[in-house]
This record gives sequence, structure tokens and C-alpha cells, in this order.
Amino acid sequence: MTAAGQPRAPARLSRPGFTDARRAADLLAGLRLWDLGADHPVDKAAGRVVEALARVGDPDLALLALVRLVEVAPDADELLARLAGSAGLRGRLLGVLGASQALGDHLVANPGQWRRLVSEDNAASRPTALALTRELCRAAGVDPDEPDGPAGGAGSAEPTGQGGTPAAVRALRTAYRGALLDLTGRDLTGSAAMEDAAAELSDLAAATLTAALALARSGLAVEAPECRLAVIGLGKCGGRELNYVSDVDVVFVAEPPAEGVSDDAALQTATHLATEMMRICALVAWPVDAALRPEGKSGALVRTLTSHESYYRRWARTWEFQALLKMRPVAGDADLGRRYVEALQPLVWTAAEREGFVEDVQQMRRRVEETLPAAIASRELKLGPGGLRDVEFAVQLLQLVHGRAEESLRSPTTLSALQALSAGGYVGRADAETLAAAYRFLRTVEHRLQLQRLRRTHLLPEDVAERRWLARSLGFSAGGGSSALELFDAEHAAHAREVRRLHEKLFYRPLLLAVARVPGEELRMSPEAAGGRLGALGYADPDGALRHIEALTAGVTRKASMQRLLLPAMLRILADSPAPDAGLLAYRHVSEQLGSSPWYLRLLRDEGQVAERLATLLGSSRYVADLIARAPEALRLLADDDELLPRPGAALASAMCSTAARHEEPAAAVLAVRRLRRHELLRIACADLLERCDVEDVGTALSAVATATLQAALTVAHREVADDGAELPTRFAVIALGRLGGGELGYGSDADVMFVHDPLPEVSEQVAGDAAHAVAEQLRALLAAPAPDPPLLVDAGLRPEGRNGPLVRSLASYREYYARWSSVWEAQALLRAAPVAGDPDLGRRFIELIDPIRYPAAGLSAADATEIRRIKARVDAERLPRGADPATHTKLGRGGLGDVEWTVQMLQLQHAARVPALRSASTLAALRSAAEAGLLQADQAAALEASWRFATRCRNAIMLVRGRAGDQLPRTGRDLAGVARAVGYPPGRDPGVFLDDYRRAARRARGVVEKVFYASL
Repeated sequence: MTAAGQPRAPARLSRPGFTDARRAADLLAGLRLWDLGADHPVDKAAGRVVEALARVGDPDLALLALVRLVEVAPDADELLARLAGSAGLRGRLLGVLGASQALGDHLVANPGQWRRLVSEDNAASRPTALALTRELCRAAGVDPDEPDGPAGGAGSAEPTGQGGTPAAVRALRTAYRGALLDLTGRDLTGSAAMEDAAAELSDLAAATLTAALALARSGLAVEAPECRLAVIGLGKCGGRELNYVSDVDVVFVAEPPAEGVSDDAALQTATHLATEMMRICALVAWPVDAALRPEGKSGALVRTLTSHESYYRRWARTWEFQALLKMRPVAGDADLGRRYVEALQPLVWTAAEREGFVEDVQQMRRRVEETLPAAIASRELKLGPGGLRDVEFAVQLLQLVHGRAEESLRSPTTLSALQALSAGGYVGRADAETLAAAYRFLRTVEHRLQLQRLRRTHLLPEDVAERRWLARSLGFSAGGGSSALELFDAEHAAHAREVRRLHEKLFYRPLLLAVARVPGEELRMSPEAAGGRLGALGYADPDGALRHIEALTAGVTRKASMQRLLLPAMLRILADSPAPDAGLLAYRHVSEQLGSSPWYLRLLRDEGQVAERLATLLGSSRYVADLIARAPEALRLLADDDELLPRPGAALASAMCSTAARHEEPAAAVLAVRRLRRHELLRIACADLLERCDVEDVGTALSAVATATLQAALTVAHREVADDGAELPTRFAVIALGRLGGGELGYGSDADVMFVHDPLPEVSEQVAGDAAHAVAEQLRALLAAPAPDPPLLVDAGLRPEGRNGPLVRSLASYREYYARWSSVWEAQALLRAAPVAGDPDLGRRFIELIDPIRYPAAGLSAADATEIRRIKARVDAERLPRGADPATHTKLGRGGLGDVEWTVQMLQLQHAARVPALRSASTLAALRSAAEAGLLQADQAAALEASWRFATRCRNAIMLVRGRAGDQLPRTGRDLAGVARAVGYPPGRDPGVFLDDYRRAARRARGVVEKVFYASL
């Protein structure tokens, strides 16, 4: 006793989870399980019962229900004795009482049913579907062996009962709840996995539908016309993954059983049966929902098989085929149900070929999310982001697209379908495991919520106490400094995040759109038919294409399975490219190189538009195909648009110099730098062909890559020439000229440069010159050495005296040369001079030296202008290749690059001294400045710029398409089509249009050149 004379509070009952420990003690004492005075169980057996109560979801609820059950049970003493002596019964009975108030009420109303939970044999295995049907039919008083014969008719058997009378419905309801009680006991004690529980619930639903239909049939009038009626389960019932409480989705199909009965008469009887069956089921267990039938709630409740077929062939919408994916006969005439499924399944597995099918399914999911109130979205287990629908829609869409040719994917059960998708390579193993684990978790949570009151819900409760009960019922317990509720909330949030991530990845996978566009017959073709189809698609060598396909898909490996998934879409994308045969061969080479790399095929399958982009690139560009063949790991660039953006020059230079510094051998150092350069060239080429950057961006990016390569290679050359890390006896700089200097490099351009040095104090000219010459030679040799990577040819031919002059000069020598010997063409060459590597101060001083030469204060004399025109005429005449078409030669042709650049350079030489804006190494920048200064009319500048941009794009495209540099546009054939596509013309457009456009732009530019370049000064 306490000091106040009151009994001691039962503190021991507070710890196990009883919210009202004193009340719990009183109730346990009433059951003769608790000693109030001693504050502990009366004996060890009682202690086991108390411990079992403490482990259930809601100990207070379980204890109260047990007290109520004992009060009404005629065999209460036996119940308590068995409860104390059987661990299995304790776990099952108390688990049910602590998880479900509704089943507790059922036991109190039917106290003898606690015995259903006694048998260990029943607890170890679930009943068969037939056993459940027999049990429920017998309870309802109908014949379990004749549940689906023809109904009605004067020649049929007399009614076996009075139909769905209140007594029959009550008996069926009691039997249904008893079977549900059995399952719940197994479920809560772990004897039934989530998928087993869902399957048993589906079997129980089918048994209920069968019994209800038999009841409805037994109440038919003898004179009712005969009919055959089949009930087709859809949704979770059809997929054998039903919840504890859910609408059961069905459609009804009926036929006359024999001649002499009209369709209308049979349908009248069938409609009466279906309506009565739905009424009975709603009273027994759950609503039967027939809203997924043709025309929905406005359509006939029951149709003939012919009517169903006609509707689905002519009128059905996308979502209706998705609903049929899980169809199976669940009650009524088994043969008619089988024929219904056989008739409609082919329509389901060709639905993905309908126009806009994938987009329709995706839009339907988005509409569901948009209608979901934001306040409850995070608590929605079914419809919310990261919920069950995210899993189900992703799996179903993959099934409908890929299951056209792969029958193993056609399971109506989500987890089985997910496993098949994983086995076939359509979903990654890790992704499938993550989705399956999340799906099981979310379904289990949904089951526990519905069990509590046997009400349909999939909304997590807001109330903390209810969520705490939910966490305990799921087996969560406090640990690691966190409560059971906190652990549950964390796990739910983690699963929801993963489901949403994978839903976005799978459901919106661009490959789905590409595969869905492939006609189903192409997915199932014989080799002979496939060869013909490949030829029709545009493959010049269908037999060769078939050999590539067979090599990629042979065998039963996961790699082969994934290739079978990818190739239908890849082949069609390649077929739209200018060179499908070459593209397929390149794809085979890349796949053979990377086939053993686990990331490669996953990347093509999962990541954005990689597969589509890869096929487009390989079928369009020999240059890209060659780069990818040497660096296939760079394919990861295609997964992210941001990765396709050219990298800044400073970042490139830092990366390349750091890479070079990690290698002691010069050849190895520059080889590593060239590998980085290859990667960057591939990045730029991909961005160019995929229209992620324009022609100016390409020139700037290629120039930045070349500059960074020169800077890194120069550090290696310095290190090699200077022994033991000693300082060079001279300062050294690389001056870019031509396209490199102007930041307008093309894919096939050499790096035009000059080398300048400046001896250190007290170093002789000879020693300094020898060292500088060695550095320049070493730089050129390292970058031109044979290697798997494209060389960067360093061309010093524009230096003073050309190839006859010294490779390297000192700053003083340049000063003397330009003061005494410089000609106008050299001043013109200096217009695009810019320091790119080496000593920055020396580079700056060199620019200061040449500025008065390239921007003469007095402008350009008449004689110098004439000399420039003469040189250009000579270049045009002598360098234009024999047989070249001047109208379509991008460099030396009329209105081509040479015409535009020489015109702009003439204006710079004439006016840059007084118009500082013209002092730019960039052709386009100088051209725009000339227009702003009034030196060109706006339309003249626009014509020159348009032609320069077009010609530059074409020149780049020739390199991309052929894999080798060229200036002449192809006249006909695949190369012409390829260049047109690479320039940006859409597939299917006549390449002659491209040629006409080019000639038109060049003619306009040439007209400006005639007026400006050849005008009198």
C-alpha cells in the first residue's frame, strides 16, 4: 500500500505499451492473469499471455477485446487455458485482437470462431481456392459443386434456395469473416508473406463472388430465360493481389446457353444475376465495381462476348486496355470466361502500338497526381508521389510496351511482372529489388490500416497515437535513440523517395517511346522476314545487318536479353540516319568493347535519351563513331545535357596540365593529354550533331581544347628540354594564327602558330635559340606522334619567310624582320595572332610589337590592296582542287570562307587603326564591328555572316560525316544526305534543297565581296 492507503500503481504494465496501466491491471486481474497486490502475473503461464499482449499493435485494444470474448464465450476456461499453453494461438489470437477492432467485434459476435486459430496445420499453409469456394458456398446453403451452370430456364433444376435472403447473406458474411480471420492470424505472425496474403484475399474474393452468384441464381424464377454468365476480375482481384478491403473490379460477359434463347433474353437474366450478386457482395464484404466495363457506368452492365470484342476493337481508349492487363475469370461460367480472356488478350498486347499510347498512359498518371489535394499527398500510400500507383503504372507500362513480343512479361501480378522485367533486362536488378521491397512495405502498411476497422483506406493517419499503433502493428520498436514511430516514418519516407525516383526513371524512359513506335510484327519476325524489313527500312546490306543483330543477341545471357530490348528501337532510329549500315556496325563494335561493362547496357536502357542519341550519332558521323570506338566510356556524356556543354578553357587547361604532371615520361604525359583532348572533341561533336551548340560555340570550344592541349604539351616539352628541372635559358611563347587565333577552329583544322622567345639576361642568342628550337620541335613531335587519339598538327608555315625561315625567332629578331622585310600578306596573317601558351608577358609584348603592323596608322595603300587582291586571285586559281565546283567549295569557292575572311581582313587593314572595334582576331566579331562602324551596310554584313556560318557548318559537317577533313560539298548520295543532316536539315528532306540553300547564301555573299573587296580604294 502507498502512504495514501491506495494500491500501488502497476508500473510494470506501463513499460510494455499499455496506455492505462491501472485499467489494464484490473482487466488482467479479472481474467485471473494478474496479481494486483504483487503487481505481476499470477504465474509463468499468465506472464506469457501478458508478454504476448505487450507485443501486439494495440495492447489496450487486444486486452479489452479478450475480456469481451471471455465474457461471451461458453468455453471461456478452455480459451484461457489454451491461450496460456499455446504460443501459436497466443500470437494469432492476440495479434488479431490488437490489430483489428472489426475482427475483435466479429469474434465477440461469433465466439466459437476463436477455435479457427488453434490449428497449427491451418496456420502453416493457406487454403486452396477450391476449398474456400466450397466453404463459403456451403455456408450460404448453395451447392459448391454446381456454382456456374446455366441459370434459369424451364428445363433447369429447381431453385436450390431462396436467393439472397437476409439469413443466407448473414451466413455467408460470417463464413467470409471466419476465412478472413484465418488469414489475418497467419499474416500477423509472419506465416503468410505479403504476396501470399494478397493472393489468398483474391481467392477469398473469387469464392465470395461465386457463392453470391450461386445465391442469386438459386432465387431465380423457374421460367427465367437461360443464360451463361462469367465474371471477369480486373485490377487487384484479377492480378491476385487484393487488399483486405477494396472494391472488387469486374466486368460481366453473358451468352445464351443454346439455340432458342435470344441474346436479349439471356442478357436480361444475366443482368438480374449480376445485379443481385453485387447486392449480396456489398452486404457480405465489399462493393463490386463494374465501372471499368465498356462505356463505364453509362454502358450496359452485361454484354455478350461479341459486343465486348466489337467495343474494344473500335472504341476503347488507352486506359481500358491497361485495365484489361490483369483480367482473369473469377466466377460464373468458366469456359465463357476463358474465351473472353482469349479473345481480348491479343488486343491488350497490341495496344501499345496505338498512336500516342505511351504519352496517354503518362498523362493519365499525371492527371491523377494533379487531382490529389496537396495536404494529403505525402500521406497517400496509393496515389501519392512514391506510392503504390507509381510502382504499378511503371511496371504496367513496361509490360504493355515490351510484352508485345515477350510473353514472359505478361503476368497480371505486379511483383511477378517486376521479377520478369528484371530477368529479361528491362529493369535493372538493383532497381527491381528496390521497387519490390518498397511495394511490399507499402502494401503491408495498407493492409494494416485496413485491418483496423475493415474499411477501405490508403491514407496514413494524422493522429500521432494512431500512427504509433500502426508502427507497432508493423513490428517497429524503439531502438537507437528513436521511437517506433520515428523509425516507421523514416522507413516510409525512404521507400517513397526511392519509388518516386525509379518511377520517374522507368515510367518516363524515352526508350519506351522509341520501342512503342516499332510495330509488333517487327518484334516477332523470322530472320527471313527481318532481312526484308531491314531492306525496306533503308539498310543497304540487310544480310550484314542481320549478322550484326545475331552477334549482339545470340545466347541466353542478360547482355543478350538487354540487346534484344534495345535493338528494335535502335534499328529504327538508325534507319532514319544517313548511314544505317555503318551506324549498326559501329554500334556492334562499341557493344563488343563494352559488353562486359555492367554500366553500358544499363545506361542505354535507363538514362534519358542515351540510346536514341547514340543511334543518331553513330548513323550520322564516322568521326564520332571513331572517337567513341577509342573512348567508349565517354558515352556517359549523352546522359546529361549539361555534360554536353563545352568546358571552359581555363578548366580544360588546368585538367590537362595536372594530367601531364602525373607522368614522368614525356610521351606518356602527352598521350594522357591527348586522351583528354579526344574526350573533349567527342563532347563537342556530340553537342554539335545533337544541336546543343551553334557554329560559333563549336569554333570557340575546339579552339579552347587546342589551346589547352598546347599549354599542357608545352609544359612537357619544357620539362624534357630543361635537364633536371633546370630553368630554360629563354622565355618562350606560342602565338596562335589563323582559325586558332580567331577562336574559329574546325574539326579538321591544324593549329597555325608562330614561336617566339626572349633570352634571359646574360644568355647568348645561340644558347637561347637552340633551347627554344628544341622546345618547339619537341612540342610538335609530341602532338603529332602516332597514337590512338587524333593528332594535333602544329603548323608554323605562316611564320616570317614561311617554311624557309627559322622555326623560332627571338622577339628582337621579329622586331627587326617586321621593320625591314615584312610584306602585306604577313600583316594580313597577323590580324588573327593571339598568344595561347607559354610566357604570358612575352606574348603580350609580341602583340604590342605587331599591332602597328597589322593595324597600320595610314591604313592600306592602293598598292598593298592590289597586292592582296592579286594574292587572293592566285590562291583561288592555284589551290582550288582540280574538278572542284567553285559554287560549292566551302573554303575557296565563290562566296565561301576565303571570300568572307579576306573581305573582313581587307577592312581591318584599311580601318582598324581609326576603328578600335575592328581589332579582333575573330572574323564574326570584326564583321559585326565593321557594320556598326558603317563600313558595311546591314544587309551586306548579314549576307557575309550567313555565308560564313553556313560554310563553316558545312566544313565541320564534312569532317563529322566522313571522318576526314574536306572542303568540297558532296554532289550526291549518302554523304550529301549526311552533311545536310549534320548541318541541321531534317530527315526525309531532299538534300538538293540543302545544296540550293548553300548556293543561294554563297551567291549573296559573293555579290557583297565583288562590291567591297574588289572596290577601288
